Amino acid sequence: MDYSDENSVQFHGDEEIIEVIDLNETEQNPDDLADEFEDVDVGETEDGDDEQEDWDTDDEMEQEKEQDDSELTFSKHTGSVFCVSLDPATNSLAVTGGEDDKAYVWRVSDGEVLFECTGHKDSVTSVLFSHDSSLVATGDMSGLIKVWKVETKQEVWSFEVGDLEWMEWHPCAPVLLAGMADGNVWMWKIPGGDCKTLQGPGCQSTSGKVLPDGKRAVVGYEDGNVRLWDLKQGNATHVIKGHDGHQGALTCLACNKDGSLVLTGSVDGRAKLINTATGKVLGVFSVDEGKAKASQEDAEETNSVESVGFCNVLPLIAVAYLHGTLAIYDLSSQVLRHKCQHQVRNQPSNRLPTHNQTHNNPLIMDCRDVLLCYFHMPCYMLYNRLCVCVRLALLNCSGRSHPLWCPPVVWTGR
Repeated sequence: MDYSDENSVQFHGDEEIIEVIDLNETEQNPDDLADEFEDVDVGETEDGDDEQEDWDTDDEMEQEKEQDDSELTFSKHTGSVFCVSLDPATNSLAVTGGEDDKAYVWRVSDGEVLFECTGHKDSVTSVLFSHDSSLVATGDMSGLIKVWKVETKQEVWSFEVGDLEWMEWHPCAPVLLAGMADGNVWMWKIPGGDCKTLQGPGCQSTSGKVLPDGKRAVVGYEDGNVRLWDLKQGNATHVIKGHDGHQGALTCLACNKDGSLVLTGSVDGRAKLINTATGKVLGVFSVDEGKAKASQEDAEETNSVESVGFCNVLPLIAVAYLHGTLAIYDLSSQVLRHKCQHQVRNQPSNRLPTHNQTHNNPLIMDCRDVLLCYFHMPCYMLYNRLCVCVRLALLNCSGRSHPLWCPPVVWTGR
């Protein structure tokens, strides 16, 4: 491109400059600004502390120590922790399973590992102690189930099935039940391996519970049906379906102390109270009555029931919903007693339902006066699994979408 001389930029020496004219009296030269800035004492301003905070980077703020109320942290796992269980006999041992394809049995008093459960092919998603704490079962996502004898720290039995959905020990015998994605429920005598199968309806078995009498089990399915099984005969004594059943997959189950009542929860946003002797639905509970979706395709828009439970001290039941509502109902009158709104999930124990949040701090609530007790801990996501005895709480958590992870921690009541 050709420029004419009159439009070209020419530089002159100092001897040729006659006069310098400032085009903008208010505009300052950057060099002048730098000189003026040297005369400013930035350390003696009244608001110095506040201004310094504005210079802090996100990384520096993240490095600030977070409040942690836990008494012990178990950090043996090298990935997210998916499941946890306390031994029912003494509450002195814990078993945890995680993304690292391992489970550990350890003492809650000092975190010492008793033994490592190895040999799994995928993430360990189910761990449970037997009723007398002599055995511990571990199951992974591939369907491999292993049983270990706590006293000898040795594997005594293993079996590989399809996709594992849930596991449950018999309340008074060395018998293990497991629900599968194909709808079948397997039942084994440990360590002999004698097996019985409860044939499902052809859809996923999402949850199950052996009743306290040890003779019956209640199983929930993806189609919204609930079946009560006679374990000895291997047949369903009652099938709750249609209008009496749920309009979406079962998410959770609980029974009272004598097994006469079962409480079920579903993605349809409702909880149902069922008489186990007659199979009759005694009550329906929902905080969003009339808003529940009629099909499973709409389940994501439904305030799904995430956890249910009976109070072992008072005639109360608890229902926890996906959108953060915890409802406490009077069992006799079925009247709503308390309604707490916060981002939590619920897991009951005695009269203190415990709640797992999608944010940071878990809590314990006294159902009688809605006294909430929050625990502080550095954690990114709490899974819906929290074990509580009288003075001890054990939970597991994980980073979810974060690259960080948090191991299980232990709290003791004061």
